[in-house]
Amino acid sequence: MIVLYTIYVQGIVMLRKIGLWHYQNGGGAKIQEKIIQKLNNRDIDVISGLNLREAIVNEGHILHQGRKIDELDLFFSYNAGEQTQYQVFLYQALNRIIPTINSYEAFTLTEDKFQTSYLLAHHNIATPEFELYHRDNSKALYEIIDRWGKMVYKPTDGWGGVGLTKIEDKTTLDALYPFLNQLDLRFIYVEKFVKYDNTDFRIDIVDGEFVSCYGRKAPSKDWRTNITSGGSIFLREPTDELINIAKKAAKICGTDIAGIDMIYDMEKEQYVVLEVNGIAAFATPEQEQMGLNFNNKKIDLIVDLIDRKTK
Repeated sequence: MIVLYTIYVQGIVMLRKIGLWHYQNGGGAKIQEKIIQKLNNRDIDVISGLNLREAIVNEGHILHQGRKIDELDLFFSYNAGEQTQYQVFLYQALNRIIPTINSYEAFTLTEDKFQTSYLLAHHNIATPEFELYHRDNSKALYEIIDRWGKMVYKPTDGWGGVGLTKIEDKTTLDALYPFLNQLDLRFIYVEKFVKYDNTDFRIDIVDGEFVSCYGRKAPSKDWRTNITSGGSIFLREPTDELINIAKKAAKICGTDIAGIDMIYDMEKEQYVVLEVNGIAAFATPEQEQMGLNFNNKKIDLIVDLIDRKTK
């Protein structure tokens, strides 16, 4: 459902209008309400529920329920779980006409694990060792398992730990490779398995500013820390080094909003960046009860960012 929030200030209709598509689960609806109220207080109208899946292109304009979306002052998309190829296709077109958060370039970069790691590595940000091969180059995969010992197969566009597969030896690779051949893959992306303590750091950055840090711990019978894979959240204090790495990674990727996932490599004795997430979730009500209290700060920084980009 699309909702237009319009208020009057001293009898004058607000002139700035933005589109918003925000996730609703896990407390997202309440977060959206707070963002809208704070934007309204700055004389910015918000069209919420702007799902590009429902949009069409007609007579040179992107239309959503008859409204010309490409005449808005900004589009803020923050919904990872309901994305479709059609939405992303229109997102690309819209980004060429009006400001978007994140930009389409930053969005597509951070959706791709290889492209992100490749860019970070070339800017001297430590990542796990990684390699990319054409799907037919099975020989290279067997050579690298000899060299690394253990590795992780990662879909380049997955999230939430979906599809991550730990390959511990050639026997595992023998079993996995026929399955990979059945998929419509052009290439195979693998990372060297990093020895770590089964916990990670998630650091949120908005507009270059540090927002929060918390940790995630893998369940006892798994190595993945993702919440959707059974990981659990715990309070964790960041070091200055971690914050600086996160800020640099967010800047290199061109993200206005980012959640940077890092682990400590016990063999190399350094922090490595696993992922840069362009749509990092706010704390859920349950997580707020356990002490994750960064939502208001993150909302304020996002509102400041939108205010600046629409002036």
